[in-house]
Amino acid sequence: MKRFIIIILLAVGGQAGIYAQTGTVTVDTIFTKFYQATGGKALWDGIQTYTIRQAYRAGTANDYDLVIQGSLPQQAMSKTRTIMKRDFIYGIKGNDGWIKIPIGSRDKVAQFQTSDLSGKERETMRRELVDLLAPFSNYSQKGYIATVVGTEQVNGKPAYQVEMEGKGVKYNLYFDMETGLMVREKLTLPTREVQTRDHAQYAKSAYGISYPSESTFVSSIDKKPVKVTTTLEVNSAIADIAR
Repeated sequence: MKRFIIIILLAVGGQAGIYAQTGTVTVDTIFTKFYQATGGKALWDGIQTYTIRQAYRAGTANDYDLVIQGSLPQQAMSKTRTIMKRDFIYGIKGNDGWIKIPIGSRDKVAQFQTSDLSGKERETMRRELVDLLAPFSNYSQKGYIATVVGTEQVNGKPAYQVEMEGKGVKYNLYFDMETGLMVREKLTLPTREVQTRDHAQYAKSAYGISYPSESTFVSSIDKKPVKVTTTLEVNSAIADIAR
């Protein structure tokens, strides 16, 4: 009986410890610390266009490069996925959405067959346009509800866990309690696929904001870790995004 009481007290004490760490912390406090750690909210609010270049490497034939360009004023985004030297191009602009699939031989001038994206695909890209750099940016305006869930150890360090839900998706975001940086992202899609990104390194862009430059990506579908390296350009000139 005495042992049982001790176990109960330890459990209650652990819960009290978590509450002491999270009970007085709000999501906005956590997000503000992230902005301060990565260049300041004014710089984040000043983003108009961005170019993200990523290399996804797992040591397989499915390794690929990805270039994402977004324009917030135009509500437009393009994603070029290059695999085995062939480009697959996805784009949205306003309510329009398309995919360009390469046809013909790889040793000739690239030709593409263009098709419309489905409504769900367009919706996904519109969400990505405003969520890719920081999914919690203006979260309430985007229709998300955010809650501090508690704390968790991420790579041996304590982190705040924030759950954010809306638009048919759910994010679980983890922020290092000391640095304020986001160290893990879990995105649950409407298909129930869970995409996890662990961020090991941040780099500072020429624009002035810091971003995850070295990450590990895992999908709940194949469960294979993929190393991702990223570079970011902000407010540089980008070509007009169109079919």
